[in-house]
Order: sequence, then C-alpha cells, then structure tokens
Amino acid sequence: MMESLHLPLINLALEEDAAFNDLTSLATIPENASGSARIIAKAEGIMSGISVAHEVFARVDENIVCEWKAADADQVSSGELICELTGPLRSLLSAERTALNFIQHLSGIATSTHTYVQAVKDTDCKIADTRKTAPGLRFLEKQAVLHGGGINHRINLQAGMLIKENHIQAYGSITDAVNACFSMESSVWVEVECETLDEVHEAIAVCPDIILLDNMTPELVSQARAIIPKSILLEASGNITLANAREYAQTGIDRIAIGAITHSSPSLDLSMRITETPAL
Repeated sequence: MMESLHLPLINLALEEDAAFNDLTSLATIPENASGSARIIAKAEGIMSGISVAHEVFARVDENIVCEWKAADADQVSSGELICELTGPLRSLLSAERTALNFIQHLSGIATSTHTYVQAVKDTDCKIADTRKTAPGLRFLEKQAVLHGGGINHRINLQAGMLIKENHIQAYGSITDAVNACFSMESSVWVEVECETLDEVHEAIAVCPDIILLDNMTPELVSQARAIIPKSILLEASGNITLANAREYAQTGIDRIAIGAITHSSPSLDLSMRITETPAL
C-alpha cells in the first residue's frame, strides 16, 4: 500500500534531485565500494516519514539495508540514533537528501502538532489540521499530524461540506447555504463558518453538524459555546497560536484547527553521516 501510494511522489523527488546521476559520488566513490551510515537526530522531536524514507532508499538501491531504531510517532532526543544503514556507498549518498527531506519535513509537522497537543493537554479539545498543505504532500502531511497526536480535518473537497464566507455571500445566507448542502442528501458532514454571534444564532436554527467559529476572541467563543447545543460539534480557527491555544481550549470547544502545523512548521534537524571506511 505504501509503495503504490507514494512511489510516484518518490520517483518525482528522486528525478528532481537527479539521484541516479549523482556526479559527485560517481567521481569520488569507487563503483563497488560499500559502507555504513547513521541517521542521527540533532534536536528533540516527534518522528514521521520513516516509512516513505525507507521507500526512498529501496527505490534507489534494493541492496541498501535500513535498520530503523525509531518509528513514526516516536519521541526522540537530540543525539539519538534514528537509523543504521548499510549498502553500496554511492547509493547511500545519492538517496540521502531525498530521504532526509521527507523525514525532516514530516517530523517537523509531527513535532509542531505535538507541541499544540501538549498545550491543550487535560482539556477535551483536539488539535486539527486544515487543507493548507504543500501540493502533492497532503496525505503524508496529514499522516504526520496524526503522528503528532492531532486529528485530521477533511482530506479534500469531497470529504465534507465546509460552508465558508464566500459560499455564504454567493448563495445569500447561512440558512440557505446549509439547507442547500443538506438537500444534496450526501453522507458527508456539513459545517458552517460563523464570524459573529448573530451568525451563530442563525446557524443553530438550521442545525449543521459542525459550527466553525472564525477569528473570534476567547470571550466570544465562550459565549458561543454557551448557546450552541452539544449535539453540534464546535470548532475554532483564526489567530490561534501556541500562546493562546489553551485559553481557547478551556472555553469548552471540541477542536481547534491550526493551518500553521502543516504550512509553517520548521523541519526537524537530522543528519546522515558515513560511519565506516568503504570496503572494496
């Protein structure tokens, strides 16, 4: 499943890097040289992308052996051994950057997600992602959110109906837009975005599955929570940061959607180093 799903993406990344025409390695490494390498964490974080990194090494050379010391969703410390690799040295070096690009980027997302999850610990609020993902990487980035302890919002536009301000403006009102979505008789949920308490009152009357409170202060979110039935899932987003996430969570909302965990998370610092002199 992993190979069939991600092999085109892996092939594209390797082609982009010209991994099968690594001129430096061709010039400096004897053709039959083999060796060993280690991937080390250089910062504390949560791992993600190990499976796809493993596929990268296998795609470059099936003779590369990866012995992973950490798994996706594991918390690692600075200096911790992530993987021991053995195999043709040219292949190890040619695959290095593509494999690390995947695992560093995805581990960065998992780490940021975990930080938000810890910020709302001991509340009933979940941290959710959004569709603000890098083109082509959505599945992997949303998987990284799960590894960090978060939850996934809709994977794409057919996975749920989210009525935003542009839909409301184009259709005329929250009431009409929600009723239009329900009239499709689809099995997916219907969510509507509200920016004011007046809009919340209108939304409650037509009973969507989810109400999204957008760019509201914690005080307004608390007021909205008090009037919204528990049968309607309540979500908040917009201007929510690590500094104020707990304040929002303590209002009693069910989840907070954070676009930054996928579009702005820094990569987790990892490095790969050759550990043995090549044997001819």
